Amino acid sequence: MTDSMTARINELTRKYPDREAALLPALYLAQREYGYITPEAMEFIGETLSIPKATVKGVATFYSMYLHKPVGRHLIQLCTNVSCMVFGAERLVDILRDRYGITPEGTSQDGRFSLVIMECIGACEQAPAMLVNNELHGNLDENNLHSILERYK
Repeated sequence: MTDSMTARINELTRKYPDREAALLPALYLAQREYGYITPEAMEFIGETLSIPKATVKGVATFYSMYLHKPVGRHLIQLCTNVSCMVFGAERLVDILRDRYGITPEGTSQDGRFSLVIMECIGACEQAPAMLVNNELHGNLDENNLHSILERYK
């Protein structure tokens, strides 16, 4: 890990009175830095925050927002919870598989997209919805799904 990462994690500890409270943002920093959370990053974060490795791993693997393997250039997080399912999210999964060659938890052969199925992204009023990288897209259907994804090269 870099000195820069150490400095950023140490800065987090000044923002949060409890070192464990800095764990989530520290994991996010590592993911932004490396594209996913490596075992080495989890160990480093635990040592830097003085948190047991098991606690770090438990938190990192509990939340679906943390990735544990390399992903494509663009990460699609598609909600399939009740509201999104009722409005056609399952059909969108089929379209992503058939048109782009992406399966849940997989990456397209060209490395352009990875797909993660999410339990909820908090956009029920726009169901079905997805995040591409960190951009929210809602009221999805087959036509606008394709036009949205064409923006991500």
